[in-house]
Amino acid sequence: MATMSDQDLRTLVRQVIDQHLPPAPAGPPASLAQSQAGQPSHLLLVVAESDGPCIIEPAVPCNHCGYCKSLGH
Repeated sequence: MATMSDQDLRTLVRQVIDQHLPPAPAGPPASLAQSQAGQPSHLLLVVAESDGPCIIEPAVPCNHCGYCKSLGH
């Protein structure tokens, strides 16, 4: 039984993936803001500001990171 090196396996996986992906569009890529505009996963939730405990991890104080508003994205 022949064994494959990690590099050979990576190369094979990349080749198979390339065969199944559509060709990349010509021209400059859309900016990140344009490509994510209107995506439900990037909406912000309305959460009351608090100087108390973190909503996600109540054992620590809120540091206003915004994680709870963004569904973790």
